Amino acid sequence: MKSFDIPNYYRSSIITPLKEFRRKRDKLKRDFTPTLLDFGPIRILIARHFGFCYGVENAVEIAYKAIAENPGKRIFLLSEMIHNPDVNADLQSRGIRFIMDTKGKQLISWSDLKPEDVVIIPAFGTTLETQNQLSSLGLDVAKYDTTCPFVEKVWNKAGQIGQKNYTVVVHGKPSHEETRATFSHSKEGAPTVVVKDMAQTQRLAKYMLGELPPDAFYAEFVNQYSVGFDPTRDLERIGVVNQTTMLASDTQSIADYLKQVVIQKYALTADSVETHFANTRDTLCYATNDNQDATYALLNYPADFAIVAGGYNSSNTSHIVELCEEKLPTYFIESEQKILSDKLIRHFDGHAKQEVITENFIPQSDSSEPVTVLLTCGASCPDAIVEGILLKLVSFFPNARSIDEVMENVMG
Repeated sequence: MKSFDIPNYYRSSIITPLKEFRRKRDKLKRDFTPTLLDFGPIRILIARHFGFCYGVENAVEIAYKAIAENPGKRIFLLSEMIHNPDVNADLQSRGIRFIMDTKGKQLISWSDLKPEDVVIIPAFGTTLETQNQLSSLGLDVAKYDTTCPFVEKVWNKAGQIGQKNYTVVVHGKPSHEETRATFSHSKEGAPTVVVKDMAQTQRLAKYMLGELPPDAFYAEFVNQYSVGFDPTRDLERIGVVNQTTMLASDTQSIADYLKQVVIQKYALTADSVETHFANTRDTLCYATNDNQDATYALLNYPADFAIVAGGYNSSNTSHIVELCEEKLPTYFIESEQKILSDKLIRHFDGHAKQEVITENFIPQSDSSEPVTVLLTCGASCPDAIVEGILLKLVSFFPNARSIDEVMENVMG
């Protein structure tokens, strides 16, 4: 397993050793039970998998390598390196500037860039249009390209089914950097359309079945289809790929639904399905799958509330939040600084798309009933942030066991 050279302040003297301990005991990753840290009056159950994944660690390592290798040069990131405010703020503090925001809005004009400047491609990848724009300016787009290999895997899968004359249906958030990049790469080789959820997929099915007029498609799916897309022609043979950070169950449901639509329309048998529906494997990355499976396992344990750490614009983190919210009170926070006191917590409400403050988030209990917390985070959240949240929670319980004692009980 490759190890990455990332700044030590992203590591944790508590969380990082725990993750390594679990990894060594479960190299095949078959045990999804959480780790219990029992402090006495408060018990914290930590998910089996969470935090920096391969793609994120690779991107962070390359970004700091670019800084070290180019003293005195101007260094730019296309947009946020990853969806974590602490990592992005640290990079900016070291002089890195963002060319675009996360929605693709230009922050620095292309004309301001010079061939001698350094440009880092973020982990989400980028569109072919942007890549060509950078190359036309004489910039080296390959040297510090941190595109996640699992994102490139999706691009390859889209290209493969496109070569077999399938239309590519991308399950993803249309405005997300990764989906924009995947759409750009896919449409070069095949008609492509993006669906954001099951509701939009069901609308697409109506065009597939001829239940809605083709002309209405263009208004309903504006900015989500490739140039020249013809719903009467291009929805006859399809294959589904996805943004790697979507909920696995959602993508599978969308693929299964569209497969049934195709079977219904063309009266297909199991042996003839592939004449109209590509046999694509799930294109979620391993880390997304592991983190979601670990969250499902975590939620099997009774608890008073859950805390999920990560950037508010992190897709994979938001889906973990959604899973937790179905079972118990859940607080989505960027760091321990959002825990204002043992009474107040400032957290992100994904439905209202804003931070809110909740009072008395830690329930009052007698000494015989400890408070139990589920704790996890997204794939772009450093271990140090999880440690900060853990220690902040424990600090509200003066009679709690020491961290050394608890760690010894777990790893001794």
